[in-house]
Amino acid sequence: MADVLPLVEARLRSALGEPDARAAVTFLGTDRIEVLRFTEGDVVRYATLGMSAQPMADPTAVLADPVKGPRAELVLSVRPGNADTDKVLRPLAVLAASPQVEGLIVAPGASLDVGGALWPGAPFTSVLVAESGGLVEDLELDAPADPVRFLPLLPMTPNEAAWKRVHGAGALQERWLNGGTDLRDPSRKSVPLD
Repeated sequence: MADVLPLVEARLRSALGEPDARAAVTFLGTDRIEVLRFTEGDVVRYATLGMSAQPMADPTAVLADPVKGPRAELVLSVRPGNADTDKVLRPLAVLAASPQVEGLIVAPGASLDVGGALWPGAPFTSVLVAESGGLVEDLELDAPADPVRFLPLLPMTPNEAAWKRVHGAGALQERWLNGGTDLRDPSRKSVPLD
């Protein structure tokens, strides 16, 4: 099968414009992960490039299928401001490498924890993986390969992450919606959870 990453980058560029910065991270034993930054008006978007090079495999499978299986890239949108959100590049690359390193299948509704602040001073230590298909359309690949999904990441405070574990992703998203939460605010407070 042809290398999917040029197709993925072309899809990102057609949806988000030209990246104004990019960085690459390579972890021992993994493929290179790039993070591209796109700035449009009052929103900065960070998109991974490299996670979709291989399909995500079930960690219990004896052999990983080299073609079939879910493929994804991650997209985080924030408003620029006082927070140094460009420091999110390494945590995003860590999350994008997690299918290769930990055998995770990243899917909508999942929580991904970075083990620290997403960027210096951020009130968020994890993200909720949202449904694909909104900002960047899924990229269909030749059969039998699964499409590449561009999964939005929604930053969660530790309290929100704990509440989500008990009540589920849908309930947390409903709280955010009902509370008028600006999920792009890099310094927002936790939504009321009582």
